[in-house]
Amino acid sequence: MGAARTSTRRRRAVPWLVLGLWIGVLALASPFAAKLSDVQRDRAVDYLPASADSTQVAKIQDQLPGGETTEMVVVYHRDGGLTAADKATAAEQIERIAGAHRLTAEPQGIPSTDGTTLMYPVASNEPGTDEEARDALVNDVRDVAKGGDGLSVDVGGEGALATDAAEIYNSLDGPLLYTTAAVVALLLILIYRSPFLWLVPLAVAGVADYLSMGVAYGLHQAFDLSVSGQSSGIMTILVFGAGTDYALLLVARYREELRRVERPYDAMAAALRGCGPAVLASSGTVAAGLLCLLAADLNSSRGMGPAGTVGVLCALAAMLTLLPALLVLFGRRVFWPLVPRYGSTPKARRSLFAAMGSSAGRRPRTVLAGGAVLLGVLALGALNLPGSLKQEDSFTSKPEAVAAMETLAAAYPERGTQPLTVITPTGHADATLAEIEDTRGVDSAERGRSGDGWTEITVLAASAPQSAGETATIEALRDTLDGSYVGGPSAEQLDLKDTNARDRLIVVPLVLVSVLLILIALLRSLVAPLLLVAAVVAVWGAALGIGGLVFGPVFGFEGTDPGLGLLSFVFLVALGVDYGIFLMHRMREESLNGAEPVPAALTALRTTGGVIASAGLVLAATFAVLASMPMVQLVQLGFVIAVGVLLDTFLVRTYLVTSASVALRRKVWWPGALSREPEPAVQPKAPQPVGASAQ
Repeated sequence: MGAARTSTRRRRAVPWLVLGLWIGVLALASPFAAKLSDVQRDRAVDYLPASADSTQVAKIQDQLPGGETTEMVVVYHRDGGLTAADKATAAEQIERIAGAHRLTAEPQGIPSTDGTTLMYPVASNEPGTDEEARDALVNDVRDVAKGGDGLSVDVGGEGALATDAAEIYNSLDGPLLYTTAAVVALLLILIYRSPFLWLVPLAVAGVADYLSMGVAYGLHQAFDLSVSGQSSGIMTILVFGAGTDYALLLVARYREELRRVERPYDAMAAALRGCGPAVLASSGTVAAGLLCLLAADLNSSRGMGPAGTVGVLCALAAMLTLLPALLVLFGRRVFWPLVPRYGSTPKARRSLFAAMGSSAGRRPRTVLAGGAVLLGVLALGALNLPGSLKQEDSFTSKPEAVAAMETLAAAYPERGTQPLTVITPTGHADATLAEIEDTRGVDSAERGRSGDGWTEITVLAASAPQSAGETATIEALRDTLDGSYVGGPSAEQLDLKDTNARDRLIVVPLVLVSVLLILIALLRSLVAPLLLVAAVVAVWGAALGIGGLVFGPVFGFEGTDPGLGLLSFVFLVALGVDYGIFLMHRMREESLNGAEPVPAALTALRTTGGVIASAGLVLAATFAVLASMPMVQLVQLGFVIAVGVLLDTFLVRTYLVTSASVALRRKVWWPGALSREPEPAVQPKAPQPVGASAQ
C-alpha cells in the first residue's frame, strides 16, 4: 500500500513540478524576450558576405568621420517635361535639405536628355549612424521633397531603399506571429475535432516561441549573434511548424496508449517512450542541418542557423515536457467529445493511407519508378527560374525608393544613377583616383572623406545599375585596384550572388553528412538513411522546379533570390527527413516486434500516415504564411518549402518510401540485424518410449 501511495503522489506531483519549472523559466526569459526586437538589425552589413569587398566597405565607412554615409537620390519628374517652375521648386527644396543637414557635398542637379526628369544625388554623414538616425534623415528629406500638380517627387537611392526595407521587416513580427498562430489553430481544430484540445499545443507553441526570443537575445549578448528580420521570422515559423509536428505525433501516440493504459500518467510515459526517440532524432536532424549554416560566408545565412536551431530546440523542450504535463493534468476529458476510453478500440475503417499502402504493396517497383519520373520532370522546371533578383524587384508592392529607381532607369537608360564606393588607403588615394578615372566603364569619380588611414571615393558607372555593363565595371575596378575595396548597392548584389554559389558547395555536403549520420545512428542501417536522404533531395529539386514554373509566369517576379537554393535545401532536407523518421522508426519498431517486412511497412504507413499528413499540412501552412509577406525573398522561400513539404507528405512518404521499403524488404535495414532472415525455430524431438531401442 505504501508503494502504491508513493506512486500515486509521484503521478500527481510530477506534472505540477514541470509546470512550475516552466513558469520559472518564462519569468527568467521574459525580460530578455522583450528586448529581441531592439537588437534586430537589417542593415546591408547584416546580410552581406563576411569576407566580401562590399562588407569591408560598409565596415570601414562606419569608422570614417561621420560614420556610414547615407546616400539618396531625389528625383523630380513630369511626364510632359519639367517646367521652369518645377526646376525652381526642386532647387529651393534641395537648398532647404542642404541647410538642415550636413551633406558630404553640395547637391548638383543632373537633367535627363528628354527633359522629363531631374535628379539630385544627396549624401550625408552627419552624426548618428544607426538605423534610427538613417531613417530619420530619409524621412526628413521626404518631408521636404514634395511634388504636386503633375510633378512627382520620389526619394530613392541606397539609404532610402534601406529605410523602406527596414520598415517592411519591422512590420513583419506582429502579422507573421498572428497569422502563423491563426493558421495553426485552424488546422488543429480541423485535425482534433475538439473544442479544447487544439488550445493546448497552440499555447505550448506560443510559450516556446517566447522562450526562443529570450534565448536568441541572450546569444546575441553573449556571442554577438546576428539577429535580422529574416532570421527572427524564420525562428517563429520553425517554433510553430516543427513544434506542432512534434505535438501531433505525441498526442496521437498518447491517444493510442490511453486505450491500453488506465492512468493518463502511465499512458503518457508509454507514449514518450514510444515516440520520444523519433522526436529527438527529428529535432536533431533539423538542428544539425541548420547549424551547418554556420559554415556559410553569407552573414544572413550564418545568423539564421543558430536562430533557427534555438527555435527548434525550444519547441522540442516545450513539447516533450510542458505539453505532456498539461495533457496529464487535464486528463482524458481534454479529448472531448472523442474521448479515448480505457479498454476501447477505435472504429475499424478503411483509411486513405491503408488504401495507398495496399496499392504501393501490390506494385512497388511500378509506383517507385512512376514517382521518380514525376519528380524528375518537375525538377526540370528549375531551368525556368528567372535570373538574380535586383534590389528594386525585392518588394511585392512598390515603395517610394523603388518608384524613384524605376523613374531613373527610364529617364537615364545609358548612365549610372547609383554610385559605387571605393575605399582605398589614404596614402594612395590620388593614384587610385587616377586609376579609377582611367578604368573602362567609369563615367566620373570624386574623392570623399578620409580618416583612420582610409579614403572614400564615389564612382558613377557609365552603365545602368545592375546591368551587365556595370557588373563588368565593378569587376574591372576590383581587378585593377590593389589594396582597395569596391562596394555599394550593385557590388553588394554581385557579392551576394557569388557568395551564395560558394556557400552551396560547402554547406550542402555538410547538411547531407550530418543528416545521414543521425539517421544511421537512429535506424541502425545504411540503406534506409540513404533512401530517405535521396527522397528529400528529389523533393527539393521538384519544389524548385515548380517554383520555376510559377514565379515568372504566375507571380510576375522579375528575379530569383540568390539564397533560395541553399536555404530551401537546408530546410527541406532537415524538415523533410522528419517525416521519414516518423515512418521508418515505426516500421523498425514493428519489425523488432516480429512483423515481416511488407506488413511492417504497411502497418507503419497505416498508423503514422494520418499523423504525418496532419504534420505536413501544418508545417506547409506555416511556411506558406511567408508567401503573404511583402518581400519577394520571403515569398519564394515560403512557397518552395511549403510545396516541398506537401510533395514529401503526400507523395514521397506515402508512396515512394513505402514502395521502396516493400521492394527492398529486409535489405532496407542492411547491414543491421533486421536485414538478416530470422533463424527457423528448432523443433523439439519427440520423446521415445522407454525400451524402444531394445525392440
